[in-house]
Amino acid sequence: MSALGADVRRLVAGFPVSSEDDAAVRTDFASFFGDDDGPVARDDGPHHATASAFVFDPSLTRILLVFHGKGRFWVQPGGHLEPGDASVAEAALRELAEETGVAPGSIEEPYAYDLDHHALSAAFGRCASHLDIGVALVVAGDTAPVVSAESEDVRWWPLDDLPVDVPPQFHRRVRTVLSRLSP
Repeated sequence: MSALGADVRRLVAGFPVSSEDDAAVRTDFASFFGDDDGPVARDDGPHHATASAFVFDPSLTRILLVFHGKGRFWVQPGGHLEPGDASVAEAALRELAEETGVAPGSIEEPYAYDLDHHALSAAFGRCASHLDIGVALVVAGDTAPVVSAESEDVRWWPLDDLPVDVPPQFHRRVRTVLSRLSP
């Protein structure tokens, strides 16, 4: 088993369950990440892991979002795990830097995170669904994001005024991640 596969399994097994929805998502993820690595890479099949970063400002009143070109919605920065990634957190930070220019360095254990298995449209090609593991972190409120080749737009959004174009259940997920980040 690879270190990345072991990290995915550890996070799935340790996912905090505080609702029926949490229990259902952990069971779903566990069905993909059993005794072996599971689908940690894009080449592991149409259903595979991704990593993302829920980035908040120090006041916990704003979140950094990117406009996803294929999905046509605002969402937390993230993407596919790559062979050089040592952990899900490292992959999420790499994706954050690639998509927004924000590079906080590292995330300390333990950290708050989110599990979200979502189906994808035909616009995503051979990817049928992503098993996303989103990590939560706080960065300086004056951190200026940069639009990159991987993002159409990047902005800080007030949590009480999120954009209309977000994925299903996004508002609930943000509230849950925020509650885990600041109990």
